[in-house]
Amino acid sequence: MRRTLLAVLLAVTAAVAAPAAGTAQPTAPDRPASDREPGNGPERNDIAVLDQISAQRQVAALGENQADRYQGYPRRTTLRTFPENPADKAIKLGLAPYHALAPKLNALQRKSNRISVEVAGQSTLGRDLYLVTLTAPESPAQTRVQERFRATIEEGRTVPAGLYKAPIWINNNIHGDEWEGTDGALRVIEHLATSEDREVRNLLQRSRVYFNLSANPDGRVAGTRENANGFDLNRDFVTSSQPENRVMQDVVERTQPLMMLDEHGYVANTLIEPTTPPHGQNYDFDLYIKHGYEGGLRMEKAVQALGHPETAKPEIPFRDYPVGEWDGWAPIYTAQYAMYHGAVSYTIEIPMRVNRADYVNQPVAELQRRSRINTDVVEATIKTTLDYVDENRRSLIANQTEMFRRGAAGEAQRYIPDGFVPGFGPEDRFRTEFPRAYVITEDRSAPAAARLVDHLVRHDVRVERAQRPFTLGGQRYPAGSYVVDMHQPKRGLANVMLEQGSDISAKAPVMYDISGWSHRLLWGASVDVHKSGPFRFDGKPVVAAAPTGAVTAAPGADLALVLTDGKDVSAVNDLLARGLELKRQGDGTIVVPARDRQAAQEVAGRYGVRFTTAKPGGTALQRKVVAAAVSADELQVLRESGFEVRTISTAVLNAGFDWSRIDVLYVGSGLNYTQLNATAKASLDVFLQRGGVVTRGATGSRFNVDAKLLQATPVAGREDANGVVNVVNGTGPVGTGALPHSFVYSPQWFTNLGTGVTVEQRYGPTVIAAGHWRARDNGTGGQDAAAGQPAVVSGTSATGTRVVLFGTEPMFRNHPKGLYAQVARALFWTATR
Repeated sequence: MRRTLLAVLLAVTAAVAAPAAGTAQPTAPDRPASDREPGNGPERNDIAVLDQISAQRQVAALGENQADRYQGYPRRTTLRTFPENPADKAIKLGLAPYHALAPKLNALQRKSNRISVEVAGQSTLGRDLYLVTLTAPESPAQTRVQERFRATIEEGRTVPAGLYKAPIWINNNIHGDEWEGTDGALRVIEHLATSEDREVRNLLQRSRVYFNLSANPDGRVAGTRENANGFDLNRDFVTSSQPENRVMQDVVERTQPLMMLDEHGYVANTLIEPTTPPHGQNYDFDLYIKHGYEGGLRMEKAVQALGHPETAKPEIPFRDYPVGEWDGWAPIYTAQYAMYHGAVSYTIEIPMRVNRADYVNQPVAELQRRSRINTDVVEATIKTTLDYVDENRRSLIANQTEMFRRGAAGEAQRYIPDGFVPGFGPEDRFRTEFPRAYVITEDRSAPAAARLVDHLVRHDVRVERAQRPFTLGGQRYPAGSYVVDMHQPKRGLANVMLEQGSDISAKAPVMYDISGWSHRLLWGASVDVHKSGPFRFDGKPVVAAAPTGAVTAAPGADLALVLTDGKDVSAVNDLLARGLELKRQGDGTIVVPARDRQAAQEVAGRYGVRFTTAKPGGTALQRKVVAAAVSADELQVLRESGFEVRTISTAVLNAGFDWSRIDVLYVGSGLNYTQLNATAKASLDVFLQRGGVVTRGATGSRFNVDAKLLQATPVAGREDANGVVNVVNGTGPVGTGALPHSFVYSPQWFTNLGTGVTVEQRYGPTVIAAGHWRARDNGTGGQDAAAGQPAVVSGTSATGTRVVLFGTEPMFRNHPKGLYAQVARALFWTATR
């Protein structure tokens, strides 16, 4: 293969000259923002352009900014410009406002043939996300060869390292109020695009440098950490619920960087990864840590060389921090996620705080001084990274190739001895055993299985669909089952999503963020694990999961839909919004009249749900309007599920709120009963005479106590406890049919239950399946105290109000998809009299 690729490249370079400096690539007129699909760039399997004609058609169909990966460089895009916005929070800091980015990039594209700009997608509010590439010009044929090299490396096969352009990815401004990554990147972009220095030109002959200029432009303009949906984008990578994250995921998959930086702020002195332990157990850590540590030391010297007293002592957590304080465990962060695509990754925390209280309280001159120092640090870390990759490109390419080779071959992770790098010891050693395969079936929920398969494929995990029945591990599976063969290049990414995970409570005193997640346990699909044994089946690679919707009831029969998945809930709310007369049965099953079979068939196709023959009975069910005091993630889930939601808070109720159309109150955050004024409290009390209540977490439990609803004493577990928990379900309206796992963050349980209070769900005898849950220093709040205790309860208050109390986190960060139906069951039950 190496000789073949080399021959191809030599033939291409001999026959095809690079594009002239002024040559423009095919473009199409900009589409208006309303015609764009935010964060919806071309998928891996969507692009197969065979010639220039089809390339032009692809450009016309996708827009000039979504051209295929073989187009060649430069890829000139005339960026649309945005009106000047004097309220942009970057202006006060002396930094580039968002509206200044497009004019700057347009000017550089006119000036240089080394810079290419593409619009990789749109933010939540429709602002363009700029992918800026710096590299020496390439013809389309040369680009095809580079892409073939990239694909060959992903297969774990070697390429001529001297001819492969080393990809480097710089991600900036993922937290909107950590601005300076964008501005430091702009400095480097301009330098690489315009410098006449021979070393710069040589670097770009050997490299492609990709910049996501502002990953969160909505937050940049508004001065918020979160995006416009209220999500922390640096917690969303294995969930991909936000358009900005889907763009970043596409970028890292498409570019397959050898090294990447995620520029953040603010940690005094500057923080440079690698992290403290625990390190993700699915990494081939030996292929990361040598370059990760050495590259960090190089960046440390570069930051010190700036001469700023504020940057004299950078911090490298691996070397300087206690276990767990800056851990590399969760795949939710940019850097930790990118490692599964083959990158040596870093989170950089620049030193001088300019956001939040400092933004308001510090003099403008001081803020701008700090921002200049921060921008210097960003520039230094980027330039050092470029130099490091250029000097070590052969070793980095070999490392990435080896990671993918081990995955494809199904080899065990390597044992890393003490002293592998200075300071490496037993506390750094985390490993897992990869199973032979996972099998995903529709046994529990067809929509959940399809969603999981599509999610895996979108993240470049390889899934096959069985063409005929097969046996694996002594179990017979039907044709159509999905198989994740764990002998694949990105097995670490597949496994970190599908394995259970570990209880690491005893391995770290604290953790930086969540310590448990599992798409297999929390997303509602049936997934079997096969650790070893004969592996034979006739499969076909999956591009997208097969349709799952169906109506199997006989014509003339009423139709039943069991609320097993969030898609089932969406289907019900769709039918209710059409004005159909549905019924709800005692076990939560929804009944659609036989006369509405056509509508059921429509929603079956739309949501992938399955209607069966209904049993007689049921209570009338109308569409429910929810008054929700919720966090951003809960709000998104409720709306995605099709509920009509009116957001409220203590302040909203005190200002006057119309309860007349509200059916159920959901309390998760932002509502305190005791802080309501007399009028607001009286109005709420009137509603509680007829409406239902669902609560979650400490705020919800406090509301229940203060409003004197259910007799149930909340007990708080340790505040930072989190993860996937084992649960035992009851047979009440909420526990029936629920998953045997749930998710917790600051968990609660309930004691002193009053008469008529039903336990819907208990914590299992072994509580944590995967995560971190320790007792407090005084011995309270631990797993042992929670074991067997009620986690979710339901009941009716003395005034007739139906209430459900969640001590778990069923909608946490829009992640545990398989728990959403449990929330819907609670809403439908409490709102029914």
